[in-house]
Amino acid sequence: MTEELFRQDAYLRDCEATVVSVDDGGVVLDRSVFYPTGGGQPGDSGTLRTASGAELRVTDTRKGEDGILHIIEGDAAALSPGDTVTATLDWERRHRHMRMHTCMHLLCAVVEGDVTGGGLGDGKGRIDFDLPNTALDKEHIAAEINRLIAEDHTVTPRWVDETELDAHPELVRTMSVQPPRGTGRIRLLEIGDVDLQPCGGTHVAQTGEIGTIVVRKIENKGKQNRRVNITFDE
Repeated sequence: MTEELFRQDAYLRDCEATVVSVDDGGVVLDRSVFYPTGGGQPGDSGTLRTASGAELRVTDTRKGEDGILHIIEGDAAALSPGDTVTATLDWERRHRHMRMHTCMHLLCAVVEGDVTGGGLGDGKGRIDFDLPNTALDKEHIAAEINRLIAEDHTVTPRWVDETELDAHPELVRTMSVQPPRGTGRIRLLEIGDVDLQPCGGTHVAQTGEIGTIVVRKIENKGKQNRRVNITFDE
Protein backbone atom coordinates (compact mmCIF):
# COMPACT_ATOMS: atom_id res chain seq x y z
CA MET A 1 0.00 0.00 0.00
CA THR A 2 1.05 3.61 -0.56
CA GLU A 3 2.78 5.38 2.34
CA GLU A 4 0.52 8.37 3.02
CA LEU A 5 2.99 11.18 3.70
CA PHE A 6 0.21 13.79 3.94
CA ARG A 7 -0.94 12.19 7.19
CA GLN A 8 2.46 12.87 8.73
CA ASP A 9 2.80 16.42 7.36
CA ALA A 10 0.02 18.14 5.41
CA TYR A 11 2.47 20.86 4.33
CA LEU A 12 4.69 18.56 2.27
CA ARG A 13 4.43 19.77 -1.33
CA ASP A 14 6.45 17.10 -3.12
CA CYS A 15 8.29 13.83 -2.63
CA GLU A 16 10.42 11.29 -4.43
CA ALA A 17 8.55 8.03 -5.08
CA THR A 18 8.78 4.74 -6.93
CA VAL A 19 6.14 3.58 -9.39
CA VAL A 20 4.43 0.41 -8.15
CA SER A 21 1.97 -0.13 -11.00
CA VAL A 22 0.60 1.57 -14.12
CA ASP A 23 -2.68 0.84 -15.90
CA ASP A 24 -5.53 2.63 -17.62
CA GLY A 25 -6.86 3.74 -14.25
CA GLY A 26 -3.73 5.60 -13.24
CA VAL A 27 -0.45 5.24 -11.40
CA VAL A 28 0.17 3.78 -7.94
CA LEU A 29 3.27 4.99 -6.08
CA ASP A 30 4.99 3.52 -3.05
CA ARG A 31 4.64 6.87 -1.22
CA SER A 32 2.75 10.06 -1.95
CA VAL A 33 1.89 13.58 -0.78
CA PHE A 34 -1.35 13.43 -2.81
CA TYR A 35 -4.57 13.18 -0.76
CA PRO A 36 -7.16 10.81 -2.31
CA THR A 37 -10.84 11.80 -2.49
CA GLY A 38 -12.52 11.01 0.83
CA GLY A 39 -14.27 12.48 3.86
CA GLY A 40 -15.80 15.19 1.71
CA GLN A 41 -12.40 16.47 0.57
CA PRO A 42 -11.51 16.35 -3.16
CA GLY A 43 -8.50 14.43 -4.40
CA ASP A 44 -5.32 16.37 -5.09
CA SER A 45 -3.98 17.34 -8.49
CA GLY A 46 -0.42 18.06 -9.59
CA THR A 47 2.40 16.48 -11.61
CA LEU A 48 4.67 13.45 -11.76
CA ARG A 49 8.11 14.21 -13.21
CA THR A 50 10.28 11.34 -14.44
CA ALA A 51 14.05 11.05 -14.17
CA SER A 52 14.29 11.95 -17.87
CA GLY A 53 12.36 15.18 -17.30
CA ALA A 54 9.00 14.11 -18.74
CA GLU A 55 6.10 15.63 -16.85
CA LEU A 56 2.72 13.92 -16.49
CA ARG A 57 -0.33 15.80 -15.27
CA VAL A 58 -2.25 14.31 -12.31
CA THR A 59 -5.88 15.44 -12.62
CA ASP A 60 -7.30 13.57 -9.62
CA THR A 61 -6.31 11.21 -6.80
CA ARG A 62 -8.42 8.32 -5.54
CA LYS A 63 -8.21 5.30 -3.29
CA GLY A 64 -7.36 2.15 -5.23
CA GLU A 65 -7.27 -1.50 -4.27
CA ASP A 66 -3.46 -1.55 -4.10
CA GLY A 67 -2.79 1.99 -2.92
CA ILE A 68 -3.37 5.62 -3.82
CA LEU A 69 -4.29 5.95 -7.48
CA HIS A 70 -2.96 9.03 -9.31
CA ILE A 71 -5.18 9.69 -12.34
CA ILE A 72 -3.04 10.75 -15.30
CA GLU A 73 -4.14 13.07 -18.10
CA GLY A 74 -3.41 11.35 -21.41
CA ASP A 75 -1.13 8.34 -21.79
CA ALA A 76 0.82 7.06 -18.78
CA ALA A 77 3.00 4.81 -20.99
CA ALA A 78 6.03 6.95 -20.14
CA LEU A 79 6.01 5.26 -16.71
CA SER A 80 6.83 1.68 -15.75
CA PRO A 81 6.97 -0.13 -12.41
CA GLY A 82 10.27 0.63 -10.69
CA ASP A 83 10.64 4.12 -12.19
CA THR A 84 11.50 6.96 -9.85
CA VAL A 85 9.37 10.10 -10.06
CA THR A 86 8.98 13.41 -8.27
CA ALA A 87 5.36 13.91 -7.20
CA THR A 88 4.43 17.58 -6.84
CA LEU A 89 1.13 19.00 -5.62
CA ASP A 90 -0.87 21.88 -7.01
CA TRP A 91 -0.09 23.49 -3.70
CA GLU A 92 -2.36 26.55 -3.82
CA ARG A 93 -5.39 24.33 -4.54
CA ARG A 94 -4.46 21.88 -1.77
CA HIS A 95 -3.90 24.74 0.67
CA ARG A 96 -7.39 26.10 -0.05
CA HIS A 97 -8.75 22.62 0.71
CA MET A 98 -6.82 22.59 4.00
CA ARG A 99 -8.14 26.01 4.98
CA MET A 100 -11.75 25.14 4.15
CA HIS A 101 -11.61 21.69 5.75
CA THR A 102 -10.41 23.25 8.99
CA CYS A 103 -13.17 25.84 8.68
CA MET A 104 -15.74 23.03 8.48
CA HIS A 105 -14.59 21.86 11.92
CA LEU A 106 -15.17 25.36 13.28
CA LEU A 107 -18.63 25.32 11.74
CA CYS A 108 -19.33 22.09 13.66
CA ALA A 109 -18.18 23.82 16.84
CA VAL A 110 -20.52 26.77 16.28
CA VAL A 111 -23.64 24.85 15.18
CA GLU A 112 -24.84 22.20 17.64
CA GLY A 113 -26.41 19.30 15.83
CA ASP A 114 -25.59 15.94 14.27
CA VAL A 115 -24.06 16.07 10.80
CA THR A 116 -25.97 14.34 8.02
CA GLY A 117 -23.65 15.21 5.13
CA GLY A 118 -21.14 17.66 3.76
CA GLY A 119 -18.41 18.37 1.30
CA LEU A 120 -15.87 20.94 0.24
CA GLY A 121 -14.45 22.26 -2.99
CA ASP A 122 -11.97 24.87 -4.12
CA GLY A 123 -12.80 27.84 -1.89
CA LYS A 124 -16.17 26.60 -0.66
CA GLY A 125 -17.68 24.11 1.76
CA ARG A 126 -21.00 22.97 3.18
CA ILE A 127 -22.35 20.90 6.06
CA ASP A 128 -25.87 19.52 6.51
CA PHE A 129 -27.13 19.43 10.10
CA ASP A 130 -29.99 17.47 11.62
CA LEU A 131 -31.92 20.45 13.01
CA PRO A 132 -35.63 19.99 12.30
CA ASN A 133 -36.92 22.79 14.54
CA THR A 134 -34.03 25.22 14.62
CA ALA A 135 -33.68 28.52 12.78
CA LEU A 136 -30.08 29.35 11.92
CA ASP A 137 -28.75 32.92 11.67
CA LYS A 138 -26.08 33.08 8.98
CA GLU A 139 -24.64 36.38 10.21
CA HIS A 140 -24.25 35.00 13.73
CA ILE A 141 -22.63 31.81 12.46
CA ALA A 142 -20.19 33.76 10.30
CA ALA A 143 -19.28 36.09 13.18
CA GLU A 144 -18.61 33.18 15.53
CA ILE A 145 -16.48 31.30 13.00
CA ASN A 146 -14.48 34.42 12.17
CA ARG A 147 -13.93 35.01 15.88
CA LEU A 148 -12.49 31.50 16.27
CA ILE A 149 -10.34 32.05 13.18
CA ALA A 150 -9.00 35.34 14.55
CA GLU A 151 -8.20 33.71 17.91
CA ASP A 152 -5.66 31.60 15.97
CA HIS A 153 -6.20 28.29 17.75
CA THR A 154 -3.64 25.53 17.26
CA VAL A 155 -4.80 22.63 15.09
CA THR A 156 -3.32 19.27 16.05
CA PRO A 157 -3.91 15.80 14.63
CA ARG A 158 -3.47 12.94 17.08
CA TRP A 159 -4.17 9.23 17.23
CA VAL A 160 -6.20 7.28 19.76
CA ASP A 161 -7.02 3.60 19.95
CA GLU A 162 -10.47 2.41 18.98
CA THR A 163 -11.42 1.56 22.55
CA GLU A 164 -10.89 5.19 23.59
CA LEU A 165 -13.20 6.37 20.83
CA ASP A 166 -15.78 3.76 21.87
CA ALA A 167 -15.68 5.27 25.35
CA HIS A 168 -16.49 8.71 23.91
CA PRO A 169 -19.11 8.19 21.17
CA GLU A 170 -20.08 11.87 21.35
CA LEU A 171 -16.90 12.70 19.42
CA VAL A 172 -18.45 11.25 16.25
CA ARG A 173 -20.76 13.95 14.85
CA THR A 174 -21.62 12.29 11.53
CA MET A 175 -24.82 10.24 11.52
CA SER A 176 -24.25 8.21 8.34
CA VAL A 177 -20.47 7.78 8.21
CA GLN A 178 -18.30 6.24 10.91
CA PRO A 179 -14.50 6.56 11.16
CA PRO A 180 -12.64 3.73 9.40
CA ARG A 181 -11.76 0.90 11.73
CA GLY A 182 -9.59 -2.18 11.61
CA THR A 183 -6.12 -0.78 12.25
CA GLY A 184 -6.69 -0.34 15.99
CA ARG A 185 -6.14 3.43 15.81
CA ILE A 186 -8.36 6.39 14.93
CA ARG A 187 -7.06 9.80 13.85
CA LEU A 188 -8.59 12.78 15.68
CA LEU A 189 -8.32 16.46 14.86
CA GLU A 190 -8.09 18.76 17.87
CA ILE A 191 -8.57 22.52 17.56
CA GLY A 192 -7.49 24.01 20.88
CA ASP A 193 -10.42 23.68 23.29
CA VAL A 194 -12.86 24.39 20.43
CA ASP A 195 -13.40 21.08 18.62
CA LEU A 196 -12.30 17.45 18.75
CA GLN A 197 -13.56 14.80 16.34
CA PRO A 198 -12.30 12.00 14.07
CA CYS A 199 -10.99 13.18 10.70
CA GLY A 200 -8.51 11.86 8.16
CA GLY A 201 -8.30 14.97 5.97
CA THR A 202 -5.64 17.65 5.64
CA HIS A 203 -5.78 20.85 7.69
CA VAL A 204 -3.87 24.04 8.45
CA ALA A 205 -1.78 24.30 11.62
CA GLN A 206 -3.47 27.42 13.02
CA THR A 207 -7.01 28.67 12.53
CA GLY A 208 -5.69 32.14 11.65
CA GLU A 209 -4.41 30.66 8.40
CA ILE A 210 -7.99 30.09 7.20
CA GLY A 211 -8.72 33.77 6.52
CA THR A 212 -12.09 35.51 6.74
CA ILE A 213 -15.15 33.51 5.66
CA VAL A 214 -18.70 34.31 4.63
CA VAL A 215 -21.84 32.22 5.18
CA ARG A 216 -23.41 32.57 1.74
CA LYS A 217 -26.73 30.90 2.47
CA ILE A 218 -28.59 28.46 4.67
CA GLU A 219 -30.90 26.02 2.90
CA ASN A 220 -33.65 23.69 4.07
CA LYS A 221 -32.95 20.25 2.64
CA GLY A 222 -35.99 18.23 3.63
CA LYS A 223 -37.83 18.28 6.95
CA GLN A 224 -34.73 18.00 9.12
CA ASN A 225 -31.61 19.00 7.18
CA ARG A 226 -30.28 22.53 7.33
CA ARG A 227 -27.39 23.14 4.91
CA VAL A 228 -24.84 25.85 5.75
CA ASN A 229 -22.79 27.06 2.75
CA ILE A 230 -19.49 28.83 3.33
CA THR A 231 -16.93 30.52 1.06
CA PHE A 232 -13.79 32.53 1.64
CA ASP A 233 -14.27 36.30 1.74
CA GLU A 234 -11.92 36.90 -1.18
